[in-house]
Amino acid sequence: MNELLTPKQVAQAIGVSESSLKRWCDRGMINTVRTPGGHRRMTAAGVMEFLRNRDQPLVRPELLGLPSNTGKTVRVLERAAEQFHDALAEGDEEIARQVVFDLYLAEHRLGKVFDLVLAPAYHRIGDGWEHQDLEVYQERRAVEIGNRILGELRQVLPAPAADAATALGGTCEGDPYQLSTAMTEVVLRESGWRATNLGASLPFDTLAAALDRHRPRLLWLSVSTLADEEAFVQQYASLFDLAETIGAAVVVGGRALHEPLRRRVRYAAFCDNLQHLESFAASLQGDAPDGKTPRQ
Repeated sequence: MNELLTPKQVAQAIGVSESSLKRWCDRGMINTVRTPGGHRRMTAAGVMEFLRNRDQPLVRPELLGLPSNTGKTVRVLERAAEQFHDALAEGDEEIARQVVFDLYLAEHRLGKVFDLVLAPAYHRIGDGWEHQDLEVYQERRAVEIGNRILGELRQVLPAPAADAATALGGTCEGDPYQLSTAMTEVVLRESGWRATNLGASLPFDTLAAALDRHRPRLLWLSVSTLADEEAFVQQYASLFDLAETIGAAVVVGGRALHEPLRRRVRYAAFCDNLQHLESFAASLQGDAPDGKTPRQ
């Protein structure tokens, strides 16, 4: 999905004539670049945005690097959660990708998709592993599948504007959970932020260095597990002071931040889920997530 697509590829993928596609490109309906030789090429992000805006069906999605059945399943969040979980448990990456991209093409906001489909599925996978209903390799494989899907979603999102606000974040040292911070990055990028996921298990001093160097408008911390709450409180306080000095809003979330612990730390927002994060980020921007009313 990284490659530039030819008009022929895209036309065949969505079942229209190449001449019609070129007219749409000339009208600016699909973002197009030109090769040194003057030939039209389209990015996967531009094509996906066009498909979402027009509710255009896919005839041969494999030509766009998508699973062959993309766009041909029921795009209902409640059913998708079960389908996604089963695909993860079985290691069926193609079905898992298909579920997620179908929902994206149906114009569901990714925060909602992650909250209602991915998060419940991964909670069930984790519970299955803890109760020995699933093997360790199945849980690890499911995480790797999720990371790859999130990477692909990031690639097909429109690039942030040149003047987009900056956000960065990750998880604290000793917290290896990758998916929550990766999903946060994707949600913020969909909302127009220049968001960067710094990764998992980051020492506080390197988070401080990133804050000082990049001076973001928003810093997020996903806290799924803590080995030493007292050390966290002390080190977090210094990080928050630095963020306050440079004008960065600190957003925290995660199951390890129980209510008594939250009362001991400061933050701009505590988000129970990614839709809360999206709303708070929009309040910093001063407008709706993308100026559109997405499909519910």
